Amino acid sequence: MDNIISKKQSVNGGLVNNKYNFNLHLKENKIDINPLSLETLQVNITKLCNQACLHCHVDSSPLRTEHMSKETIDQCLKVLGSDDRIKNLDITGGAPELHKDFKYLVNEARKMNKHVMVRHNLTVTLDPHPNTGKSNLELPKFFADNQVELVSSMPYYQEYFTDKQRGKGVFNKSIESLKMLNKVGYGKGNPNLILDLVYNPVGAFLPASQCELKSKFEKELADNFNITFDNLFVITNMPIHRFKKDLERRNGYEEYMNKLINAFNPVAVQGIMCRSMISISYDGKIYDCDFNQMLDFPIGKEDEKTIFDFDYNSLLKRNIIVGSHCFGCTAGAGSSCGGETV
Repeated sequence: MDNIISKKQSVNGGLVNNKYNFNLHLKENKIDINPLSLETLQVNITKLCNQACLHCHVDSSPLRTEHMSKETIDQCLKVLGSDDRIKNLDITGGAPELHKDFKYLVNEARKMNKHVMVRHNLTVTLDPHPNTGKSNLELPKFFADNQVELVSSMPYYQEYFTDKQRGKGVFNKSIESLKMLNKVGYGKGNPNLILDLVYNPVGAFLPASQCELKSKFEKELADNFNITFDNLFVITNMPIHRFKKDLERRNGYEEYMNKLINAFNPVAVQGIMCRSMISISYDGKIYDCDFNQMLDFPIGKEDEKTIFDFDYNSLLKRNIIVGSHCFGCTAGAGSSCGGETV
């Protein structure tokens, strides 16, 4: 089976030619990206967000209404508890904390002794709920009580660049939120209270070295704000949806794609996230990764393959769907949910 979906590739992947054909790059380098495991169930429970970031591949915003039903959340929990080989629940959005059943999902997963990660934008703690106006100031304590690993967006250690990407005032609110997390024990080296920061380049650039950036973040945040954290994940901006539209407005899409393609690293392919996880959309459909989810590249032969059809062994035998956006995960040192892959 060819891993490229040619029809959707023409719509979402830019020009259809051999240069943009990721599957050809795999074949030329004799690389097979079959699944290695299924350690992580990543669940996107809502597209509602208190922010509308320039680089957001989900197109999240305060105006989005899509959210996962309680029935689908319960099925995700059923799957999570069905096999000890599934060790992690990775909760994302939007801002997943804005879903009314967010705390229920976390609590139930922790009862199973599963490791829970939350893709946390920091400012959701301080901003009122877009619909209800309810405060979220209790979130740091809730996270700590449940020993949730926080994967928190922090584009830069300076106000100008952070606000340029994520909106005016985001930097100062992020700093305040990080101080709140430090106060309850996050970012202090405690393996049960892990605080990860996520760096995305502000613009059409490949990220710098993860190790070097971590050292800079550590020094600047400690010296200027007395803030500490555990890990820094460097993630390449994906040329899809909102970021792609911005590139096209600036006539920079083809240049950015060429940059990614020229930086293609066969070694980076080995650790890409689709080989050890699956991604579940708010409506329960199963995808190889969060990016395929946003491009509507579902797994299997039918578009209606959902979490209610989950079969561990079958998923390990699936063909991973690829497209031109996959060059974003395999450029330079690689890019995945946990940062560099090399």
